[in-house]
Amino acid sequence: MAGAAVLTGVLAALSAPAMAQYPDRPIKMIVPWAAGGDTDNIFRPFAAELQKHIGQPVVVANVSGASGTTGAREAKAAAPDGYTVYAVHDYIHLTFYAGISDVKYSDFEPICLVSATPSVLTASAKTPWKNWQELADDAKKRPGEITVGATLGSTSHIFPAMIEKAAGVKFKFVSYDGLAPRMNALLGGHINLTDSNLTQKGKVEAGVLRYIAIASEKRDPEAPDVPTLKELGMNIVYEVARGIFVPKGTPAPVRAKLEEGCAKATKEPSFAQAMKLQGTRVAFLNANDYAQFLAKIDNENKIVMTDLGLIKK
Repeated sequence: MAGAAVLTGVLAALSAPAMAQYPDRPIKMIVPWAAGGDTDNIFRPFAAELQKHIGQPVVVANVSGASGTTGAREAKAAAPDGYTVYAVHDYIHLTFYAGISDVKYSDFEPICLVSATPSVLTASAKTPWKNWQELADDAKKRPGEITVGATLGSTSHIFPAMIEKAAGVKFKFVSYDGLAPRMNALLGGHINLTDSNLTQKGKVEAGVLRYIAIASEKRDPEAPDVPTLKELGMNIVYEVARGIFVPKGTPAPVRAKLEEGCAKATKEPSFAQAMKLQGTRVAFLNANDYAQFLAKIDNENKIVMTDLGLIKK
């Protein structure tokens, strides 16, 4: 037994310098969506703050495709050494339950929650509706004809599907891989509606988009004229929560270093300002609290997907 204890001590001593040196090279941050979308626009300023506190460059790699699954698979397969981190949001639960992806949130180790962004039902200015009531009346007259751009099986699909169910209307969903192509389609008048957020406020003010309703508890001071879905009689509060994962098996000291860097990065005033520009609030949770949050919302998303008839049997 004494020999085993000595061997354990020797191994710990040998590994300690390697752990102490982490990180000694750049860290790759996989963003599973195209550049220019919400997730990319949130994690790029976060990466800039994180590298200040972690001591090495944090390089964003956009690995898009298959409703975020291509990036998720690459992150899952990466070496568990702390040099690949995965920028994730609620889609990880939804695409798994929809049968789109074979990757689930529990395939990773959580590091921290970073932000939360309330969804806004957004219309092209080419549509005739000025408010929710006009949209709802039209949708009831033309079931299945009003088009909604969505990443199928992801948050931009579930959010309008919840509205569809609550309002007793039927939309026609059109598939796009991420927000950037959806917004181009909406601006071009190729679709009528999509799920967006307060980052599009400038386009609303310019008259090319129109906010219909926001999925927050209260009206947002950044867009005080936009009613909440709750005000309109639909009990829907929906925020897209974004955080950082690492592959299973990443050593605890490495995870702790990343978690510490996240905590410091999210406290930076410059990050709060960047998130304000993204229609987002800073919502830091440490690894333990984030793990509990993930388990809770995974269960909630499973219930929602089942309720909407979108879960894979």
